[in-house]
Amino acid sequence: MTQDEMNILVPQKLHQIEEQFGVKVLLAVESGSRAWGFASPDSDFDVRFIYKRAMNQYLKLNASRDVIEIPVDDTWDVCGWDLDKTLRLLHKSNPTLFEWLQSPICYCKTEFAERISPLMQECFSVKHMLYHYLNTARHTIKDHLQGEMVRPKKYFYALRPVLACFWVLQHQTAPPVLFDSLVAATLPDTIQSPLNYLLDIKMHAPEKTWISPVAEMDVFLSESITYLEAVMKDQPKDEIRSWDAVNRFFLSEISGVYESSHTIP
Repeated sequence: MTQDEMNILVPQKLHQIEEQFGVKVLLAVESGSRAWGFASPDSDFDVRFIYKRAMNQYLKLNASRDVIEIPVDDTWDVCGWDLDKTLRLLHKSNPTLFEWLQSPICYCKTEFAERISPLMQECFSVKHMLYHYLNTARHTIKDHLQGEMVRPKKYFYALRPVLACFWVLQHQTAPPVLFDSLVAATLPDTIQSPLNYLLDIKMHAPEKTWISPVAEMDVFLSESITYLEAVMKDQPKDEIRSWDAVNRFFLSEISGVYESSHTIP
Protein backbone atom coordinates (compact mmCIF):
# COMPACT_ATOMS: atom_id res chain seq x y z
CA MET A 1 0.00 0.00 0.00
CA THR A 2 1.08 3.57 -0.66
CA GLN A 3 0.58 6.47 1.72
CA ASP A 4 -2.07 7.93 -0.62
CA GLU A 5 -3.98 4.65 -0.52
CA MET A 6 -3.74 4.54 3.26
CA ASN A 7 -5.05 8.09 3.48
CA ILE A 8 -8.28 6.69 2.02
CA LEU A 9 -8.35 3.29 3.73
CA VAL A 10 -7.53 4.38 7.28
CA PRO A 11 -10.52 6.74 7.69
CA GLN A 12 -12.74 3.90 6.44
CA LYS A 13 -11.21 1.53 9.00
CA LEU A 14 -11.66 4.13 11.75
CA HIS A 15 -15.34 4.50 10.86
CA GLN A 16 -15.74 0.72 11.15
CA ILE A 17 -14.06 0.82 14.57
CA GLU A 18 -16.40 3.57 15.73
CA GLU A 19 -19.41 1.52 14.66
CA GLN A 20 -18.12 -1.77 16.07
CA PHE A 21 -16.98 -0.47 19.47
CA GLY A 22 -19.38 2.43 19.95
CA VAL A 23 -16.65 5.05 20.30
CA LYS A 24 -15.71 8.41 18.79
CA VAL A 25 -12.21 8.78 17.29
CA LEU A 26 -10.67 12.08 18.38
CA LEU A 27 -7.31 11.80 16.64
CA ALA A 28 -5.64 9.26 14.36
CA VAL A 29 -2.06 9.44 13.13
CA GLU A 30 0.81 7.45 11.69
CA SER A 31 3.46 6.40 14.20
CA GLY A 32 6.85 4.73 13.92
CA SER A 33 9.31 4.87 11.03
CA ARG A 34 6.90 6.37 8.50
CA ALA A 35 6.10 9.28 10.80
CA TRP A 36 9.78 9.64 11.65
CA GLY A 37 10.65 9.90 7.95
CA PHE A 38 12.88 6.86 7.39
CA ALA A 39 10.57 4.01 6.38
CA SER A 40 11.91 1.05 4.44
CA PRO A 41 10.26 0.01 1.17
CA ASP A 42 8.42 -2.81 2.97
CA SER A 43 7.64 -0.98 6.25
CA ASP A 44 4.11 -1.52 7.49
CA PHE A 45 1.81 1.27 8.62
CA ASP A 46 1.49 1.92 12.36
CA VAL A 47 -1.89 3.61 12.83
CA ARG A 48 -2.48 5.02 16.31
CA PHE A 49 -5.62 6.75 17.54
CA ILE A 50 -7.28 8.29 20.59
CA TYR A 51 -10.98 7.72 21.19
CA LYS A 52 -13.69 8.38 23.74
CA ARG A 53 -16.80 6.48 24.76
CA ALA A 54 -20.21 7.77 25.80
CA MET A 55 -20.16 9.45 29.22
CA ASN A 56 -22.22 6.72 30.93
CA GLN A 57 -19.61 4.14 29.90
CA TYR A 58 -17.11 5.82 32.23
CA LEU A 59 -19.50 5.52 35.18
CA LYS A 60 -19.82 1.73 35.20
CA LEU A 61 -18.41 -0.31 38.08
CA ASN A 62 -17.10 -2.89 35.61
CA ALA A 63 -14.69 -0.68 33.71
CA SER A 64 -14.28 -1.18 29.97
CA ARG A 65 -10.92 -2.07 28.42
CA ASP A 66 -9.01 1.12 27.65
CA VAL A 67 -7.29 -0.10 24.47
CA ILE A 68 -8.64 -1.12 21.05
CA GLU A 69 -6.31 -3.34 19.02
CA ILE A 70 -7.00 -4.61 15.52
CA PRO A 71 -5.24 -7.85 14.46
CA VAL A 72 -1.92 -7.04 12.81
CA ASP A 73 -1.38 -8.02 9.17
CA ASP A 74 1.32 -7.33 6.56
CA THR A 75 -0.14 -3.91 5.75
CA TRP A 76 -0.94 -2.20 9.02
CA ASP A 77 -0.87 -2.30 12.79
CA VAL A 78 -3.86 -0.43 14.26
CA CYS A 79 -4.12 0.44 17.96
CA GLY A 80 -6.03 3.06 19.95
CA TRP A 81 -6.08 4.42 23.50
CA ASP A 82 -9.19 5.43 25.39
CA LEU A 83 -9.39 9.04 26.55
CA ASP A 84 -8.95 8.09 30.21
CA LYS A 85 -5.80 6.09 29.47
CA THR A 86 -4.52 8.92 27.28
CA LEU A 87 -4.88 11.49 30.05
CA ARG A 88 -3.32 9.26 32.70
CA LEU A 89 -0.29 8.89 30.44
CA LEU A 90 -0.25 12.60 29.67
CA HIS A 91 -0.11 13.32 33.40
CA LYS A 92 3.10 11.25 33.41
CA SER A 93 4.47 13.17 30.40
CA ASN A 94 4.43 10.01 28.29
CA PRO A 95 6.74 10.61 25.27
CA THR A 96 4.83 8.24 22.97
CA LEU A 97 1.69 10.31 23.42
CA PHE A 98 3.58 13.51 22.66
CA GLU A 99 4.80 11.91 19.43
CA TRP A 100 1.28 10.90 18.41
CA LEU A 101 0.02 14.41 18.97
CA GLN A 102 2.82 15.85 16.80
CA SER A 103 2.85 13.25 14.01
CA PRO A 104 3.25 14.78 10.53
CA ILE A 105 0.90 12.14 9.07
CA CYS A 106 -2.64 12.64 10.33
CA TYR A 107 -5.62 10.50 9.28
CA CYS A 108 -8.27 12.09 11.50
CA LYS A 109 -8.09 15.31 13.47
CA THR A 110 -10.82 16.95 15.54
CA GLU A 111 -10.73 20.06 17.74
CA PHE A 112 -9.55 17.77 20.53
CA ALA A 113 -5.96 18.25 19.34
CA GLU A 114 -6.19 22.00 19.88
CA ARG A 115 -7.94 21.68 23.22
CA ILE A 116 -5.35 19.32 24.65
CA SER A 117 -2.32 21.32 23.48
CA PRO A 118 -2.12 23.66 26.54
CA LEU A 119 -2.46 20.67 28.86
CA MET A 120 0.43 18.93 27.10
CA GLN A 121 2.66 21.92 27.77
CA GLU A 122 1.69 21.92 31.44
CA CYS A 123 2.35 18.18 31.82
CA PHE A 124 5.70 18.16 30.03
CA SER A 125 8.59 16.80 32.10
CA VAL A 126 12.22 16.96 31.02
CA LYS A 127 13.15 14.14 33.38
CA HIS A 128 10.42 11.76 32.15
CA MET A 129 11.34 12.46 28.53
CA LEU A 130 15.03 11.82 29.13
CA TYR A 131 14.34 8.64 31.09
CA HIS A 132 12.15 7.21 28.33
CA TYR A 133 14.42 8.00 25.40
CA LEU A 134 17.62 7.02 27.19
CA ASN A 135 16.17 3.64 28.19
CA THR A 136 14.92 3.08 24.64
CA ALA A 137 18.39 3.70 23.24
CA ARG A 138 20.11 1.52 25.85
CA HIS A 139 17.80 -1.45 25.30
CA THR A 140 18.09 -1.20 21.53
CA ILE A 141 21.88 -1.19 21.66
CA LYS A 142 21.99 -4.08 24.12
CA ASP A 143 19.45 -6.25 22.34
CA HIS A 144 20.14 -5.52 18.68
CA LEU A 145 23.54 -3.90 18.05
CA GLN A 146 25.98 -6.25 19.78
CA GLY A 147 26.36 -9.04 17.22
CA GLU A 148 28.77 -9.66 14.35
CA MET A 149 25.93 -8.72 11.99
CA VAL A 150 23.22 -6.18 12.74
CA ARG A 151 20.12 -4.79 11.09
CA PRO A 152 20.66 -1.19 9.93
CA LYS A 153 17.19 -0.13 11.02
CA LYS A 154 18.17 -0.82 14.63
CA TYR A 155 20.75 1.96 14.45
CA PHE A 156 17.90 4.40 13.87
CA TYR A 157 15.94 2.99 16.80
CA ALA A 158 18.99 3.77 18.96
CA LEU A 159 20.12 7.02 17.33
CA ARG A 160 16.74 8.72 17.24
CA PRO A 161 16.14 8.51 21.03
CA VAL A 162 19.70 9.66 21.71
CA LEU A 163 19.15 12.74 19.55
CA ALA A 164 15.76 13.21 21.20
CA CYS A 165 17.55 13.43 24.56
CA PHE A 166 19.90 16.08 23.22
CA TRP A 167 16.92 18.06 21.89
CA VAL A 168 15.10 17.89 25.24
CA LEU A 169 18.20 19.11 27.07
CA GLN A 170 18.78 21.97 24.64
CA HIS A 171 15.20 23.15 24.13
CA GLN A 172 13.32 21.93 27.22
CA THR A 173 10.48 20.81 24.94
CA ALA A 174 9.29 17.56 23.41
CA PRO A 175 11.49 16.59 20.45
CA PRO A 176 10.21 16.86 16.87
CA VAL A 177 8.85 13.69 15.32
CA LEU A 178 10.69 13.98 12.02
CA PHE A 179 14.14 12.44 12.16
CA ASP A 180 15.58 15.04 9.77
CA SER A 181 14.65 17.81 12.19
CA LEU A 182 16.46 16.05 15.04
CA VAL A 183 19.52 15.43 12.88
CA ALA A 184 19.71 19.03 11.70
CA ALA A 185 19.53 20.33 15.27
CA THR A 186 21.59 17.84 17.25
CA LEU A 187 23.80 15.51 15.17
CA PRO A 188 27.55 16.32 15.07
CA ASP A 189 28.94 16.77 11.54
CA THR A 190 31.46 13.99 12.17
CA ILE A 191 28.65 11.41 12.29
CA GLN A 192 26.91 12.59 9.11
CA SER A 193 28.84 10.26 6.79
CA PRO A 194 28.03 6.98 8.63
CA LEU A 195 24.46 8.21 9.01
CA ASN A 196 24.15 8.78 5.25
CA TYR A 197 25.47 5.27 4.67
CA LEU A 198 22.84 3.80 6.99
CA LEU A 199 20.06 5.97 5.57
CA ASP A 200 20.78 4.78 2.05
CA ILE A 201 20.44 1.16 3.16
CA LYS A 202 17.36 1.85 5.27
CA MET A 203 15.51 3.66 2.49
CA HIS A 204 16.27 1.18 -0.28
CA ALA A 205 16.80 -2.25 1.29
CA PRO A 206 14.24 -4.61 2.86
CA GLU A 207 13.58 -4.44 6.64
CA LYS A 208 15.43 -7.72 7.27
CA THR A 209 18.72 -6.64 5.68
CA TRP A 210 21.84 -7.44 7.74
CA ILE A 211 25.17 -5.55 7.68
CA SER A 212 28.44 -5.43 9.58
CA PRO A 213 28.44 -3.02 12.54
CA VAL A 214 29.28 0.60 11.75
CA ALA A 215 32.15 1.41 14.10
CA GLU A 216 31.84 5.21 14.00
CA MET A 217 28.16 5.05 14.88
CA ASP A 218 28.81 2.53 17.64
CA VAL A 219 31.35 4.85 19.25
CA PHE A 220 29.04 7.85 18.99
CA LEU A 221 26.14 5.97 20.56
CA SER A 222 28.29 4.59 23.38
CA GLU A 223 29.78 7.99 24.24
CA SER A 224 26.36 9.63 24.04
CA ILE A 225 24.81 7.08 26.40
CA THR A 226 27.61 7.60 28.92
CA TYR A 227 27.13 11.37 28.80
CA LEU A 228 23.34 11.18 29.10
CA GLU A 229 23.54 8.78 32.04
CA ALA A 230 25.67 11.33 33.87
CA VAL A 231 23.20 14.10 33.01
CA MET A 232 20.29 12.04 34.31
CA LYS A 233 21.92 11.74 37.72
CA ASP A 234 21.89 15.54 38.04
CA GLN A 235 18.24 15.98 37.06
CA PRO A 236 16.14 17.39 39.92
CA LYS A 237 13.08 15.54 41.11
CA ASP A 238 9.80 16.59 39.52
CA GLU A 239 7.35 18.36 41.75
CA ILE A 240 4.21 16.38 42.52
CA ARG A 241 1.76 17.42 39.82
CA SER A 242 -1.89 18.08 40.63
CA TRP A 243 -4.55 16.00 38.90
CA ASP A 244 -7.06 18.87 39.02
CA ALA A 245 -6.59 20.24 35.50
CA VAL A 246 -6.39 16.76 33.97
CA ASN A 247 -9.59 15.73 35.71
CA ARG A 248 -11.34 18.91 34.59
CA PHE A 249 -10.22 18.33 31.03
CA PHE A 250 -11.49 14.74 31.15
CA LEU A 251 -14.91 15.81 32.41
CA SER A 252 -15.11 18.51 29.76
CA GLU A 253 -14.30 16.06 26.98
CA ILE A 254 -16.79 13.36 27.97
CA SER A 255 -19.56 15.86 28.73
CA GLY A 256 -18.99 18.06 25.69
CA VAL A 257 -18.88 21.19 27.87
CA TYR A 258 -15.47 22.62 27.19
CA GLU A 259 -13.47 24.94 29.38
CA SER A 260 -11.62 27.87 27.86
CA SER A 261 -8.44 26.99 29.76
CA HIS A 262 -6.94 24.00 31.55
CA THR A 263 -4.16 25.31 33.74
CA ILE A 264 -2.47 23.18 36.34
CA PRO A 265 -1.94 25.09 39.59
